[in-house]
Amino acid sequence: MEANVDLISNGQGSGPVANAISMNGQLNLGAMRPFIAEDGKAYITTYKGGDPKLEANWNTQAVNANALLRRDEWKQLDDVLVDVGRQRLGGIQDLVDKGLIFNLGNAMGTTVLEWHDVNGEMEAVVSMDGVTRGKNEKMTFQHNYLPIPIIHADYEINARTLATSRNMGNPLDTIGAERATRSVLQKLENMLFTDTSYSFGEKDARNRNTIYSYLNFPDRNQVSLTAAWNESGKTPAQILADVVAMKNAAIADFKFGPYQIYIPTLYDTLLDEDYSIAGSSMMTLRERILKIAGITSIKVVDTLPADNVLMVQMTSDCVRLIRGMGLQNVEWEVEGKMITKYKVMTIQVPQLRSDANGKSGVVHLA
Repeated sequence: MEANVDLISNGQGSGPVANAISMNGQLNLGAMRPFIAEDGKAYITTYKGGDPKLEANWNTQAVNANALLRRDEWKQLDDVLVDVGRQRLGGIQDLVDKGLIFNLGNAMGTTVLEWHDVNGEMEAVVSMDGVTRGKNEKMTFQHNYLPIPIIHADYEINARTLATSRNMGNPLDTIGAERATRSVLQKLENMLFTDTSYSFGEKDARNRNTIYSYLNFPDRNQVSLTAAWNESGKTPAQILADVVAMKNAAIADFKFGPYQIYIPTLYDTLLDEDYSIAGSSMMTLRERILKIAGITSIKVVDTLPADNVLMVQMTSDCVRLIRGMGLQNVEWEVEGKMITKYKVMTIQVPQLRSDANGKSGVVHLA
């Protein structure tokens, strides 16, 4: 099952969900989750604002529309999102765990994120009287725009299977929602670790209205890998030297950590081999790398191409997750409302950042 990425720029949409937002101005998620109540009528529940945990901030109303699922069946589908979402994803989960998140106030109404990088340093003055004027250096702000995508995957609920589950008292078959959720999460993860970029509309001089990955971010620091780590004859000491070279590249851009290292699958067991030199205690190569100051963790990423290693400074000025909407199940009518499908969708995107001089905390060894 393939997840889709829809983009909106300058009021124009690319993809069915983006087009719907462009035409209507927004999507009402509450209206896209109609349920059958005990009286047999269709209802929707919409969020009025305030604390979402308080029942008073939600409004339930009857609607003149068809509904297929009951409230408890929607809950079963939503439980799948939570269960699958708990399964850790490498890069995206790191951003969440370290609090590198920028939350959008109006996700459906935000099609691009305007952000700035800054050039110019303010120099402090040393004086005895404290009244000497400092240099009034002007800060230069570079305006940039990041597309805010909608990532979604479709699934269907077979009407006969649904009727059978109700008649037999069995739980709803949620395999479609599970597969769609995995597909959406994997697409989000791939935005960090595959050589794919997403852009929509005209690019600026620095191509800053594009969603880049760690592998193709133009301002990343590139370090040459002279020989693959698993190549015959390459010593643990040489691998350690590669990691040190990556750290030096980060320091040259004034990025001093903390650093997260990502390696491809084939390098995982390699790092568990013994590392020893004359006069040193026995340890694995992994343990030796983690003794380098500033390196906090090494993580395997299955989708990272072979012979590519990343070192990323885990601070918000280098990378963050733009989050507008978490995973949601919605009903989606197609072909003139003749067919009812369901979508798992989210509005999230990783954002790689550098300063106005192109200084970056991403180092790419390849």
